[in-house]
Parts: sequence; C-alpha cells; structure tokens
Amino acid sequence: MRTLAALWRVPSARFAMIVLLAVGFLAVLGGALAPHDPLQQYTDRVLQGPSSDHLLGTDYVGRDVLSRLMEGTRLSVIGALEAVVIGGLLGVPTGLASAWLGPRLEWVTLRVSDTLVVLPFTVFAIAVAGTLGNGLQQAMIAIGILISPIFYRVTRAATLGLRKVQYVEAAELMGATEWWTLRRHIWSKVLPNVAVAAAHATGAALLVVASLAFLGLGVTPPAPTWGGMLSSDLGYLAQQPWAPVFPAALMMATVGSLNLLADAIRDATGATAAPRRRRSTPARPREEQRDVSDTRDAVGV
Repeated sequence: MRTLAALWRVPSARFAMIVLLAVGFLAVLGGALAPHDPLQQYTDRVLQGPSSDHLLGTDYVGRDVLSRLMEGTRLSVIGALEAVVIGGLLGVPTGLASAWLGPRLEWVTLRVSDTLVVLPFTVFAIAVAGTLGNGLQQAMIAIGILISPIFYRVTRAATLGLRKVQYVEAAELMGATEWWTLRRHIWSKVLPNVAVAAAHATGAALLVVASLAFLGLGVTPPAPTWGGMLSSDLGYLAQQPWAPVFPAALMMATVGSLNLLADAIRDATGATAAPRRRRSTPARPREEQRDVSDTRDAVGV
C-alpha cells in the first residue's frame, strides 16, 4: 500500500495507472458494452466513416470498428498477460534457485537462458504453431518461454546482490534454513525488481502478440485483435487513411503507460528501500536491526 501511495503521488505514474485501468476495464467489460456485434457485417455500410451509428466507422466488410476494438482489447491483453505469467513462472524460480543452490545449476540455467535469448520471437512462435497448431494458447506458450530469460536474469541479479547482505549472512550463521531466509529476507526485496520486469515484459508481449496477429498467428480471423485490425486496415488506406490510427493509438498508449509505470515502480521502491539510520551516529539501519532480531527470534537465539 505504501508503494501504491508513493506511485499515486507521481504524475506520470498516476497517468499511467489511469490509462491501464481504462484498458483493463475494456478488457473485462469491453465485449459486453460494445454497441454492435463485432462480427456482424453491415454489407450496405462498407468502409463508412465515423457517424452517429458507428462512432469509429466500419471496416472493409461493414463491421463496426469501435465494437471490434473493444472486443479485441480482451484478446490482446489476455494473450500478453498469459505470456508474462508463463515467463514469470519459468524465470523467477529458476533465477532464485540458480543464485542459491550452487554453481552446477547456475551453469545449466545460464546456458538455457543464453540459448533462449538468441531465438527470434516470430520464428520460434511460427515453429511452435506449426508443431502444436495455430492458436492463442500455443502462441502464448512460445512467447512466455522466450520472455522467461528476462525474469531469470532480473531475479538472479537481485538475489546475488542480497546473498552478501549482513543480515542474510547472520541468518545463515544462526542456523536459519534456506527456505526461511529466502521467504523472509530475499523474496520481499526481489519482488519490486520482478514487478518492474513484469511491466516491461507485458509491454513487449503486447507488441509481439500484435505482430503475430498481424501475420495471422495466434488469434485467427474473424476474431478481432489490435494486430489483426492493423493488418486488415492497411489494405484499405486509400479509402480510410485514418483507420489504423485507432488500434495503433490504443496499443501505443498501453505500452507507453506500462513503461512509465515500470520506471515509477523502480524509482518508488528504490526510495522506500533506502536504509534509515537513527539520529545517534554509529547505529545500523533500522531495517537491518529488525531483520537480525527477527532472525534471532526465529532460530531461538
């Protein structure tokens, strides 16, 4: 709650959260609130401009653009979040384990991470779609696997930095178990780094989902997505040069807000994580004293 309050006081973070809340609202209720059926074809209103009946006009087969944009938000956002969840489930535990359980596991996980980093998203997604079938879940599994090194590297770097902190070494010397030390001292301080990585990864996943939909992978037509709408609109620029602006603007606003929020989270957690010292001179940070005292209580010292 303190982090949310600190974020709300930052104008850029407040703007980003408002935009993301609006996008989340569209993802949850956009399809139900759409003024028209996003798949309904009004053949007598093909490629019409904005009007009172169709606020953003119609596409090349007469479907309402606003309704398709509202319905497509759900599939685009759900797909990106699914990929990020898969990447986090694969990357965060392995990052913690590689930094904590010894050099052999670290060597294996680093080699796997390096291999995944060099694989191109689109080619790998096409290979997975060709093997498992063309669908949203298959594409998101592929993207999640390729996003996992982001979480792995961030988690591993943060954990390695905390291994040498005095209160962590004190907990180990006093007999605390590895699981207790990870849960009590490591995870709460690694979590802000994971949150920043998740915000950046969600923005990247949204762009990849749109790119795959642009190529006809993942969500297949006529189901609407941001990338699919961009792909279909580009073929009719002579008749509707403004049509790609609507999905592109929504995509840019979402990705930009995620990047702003990630920067704000990093700044806010860095400020709140700064050690506080007592007014008397040679005292240790309060957080460190509290952690050491909790460690002594836990191990019975």
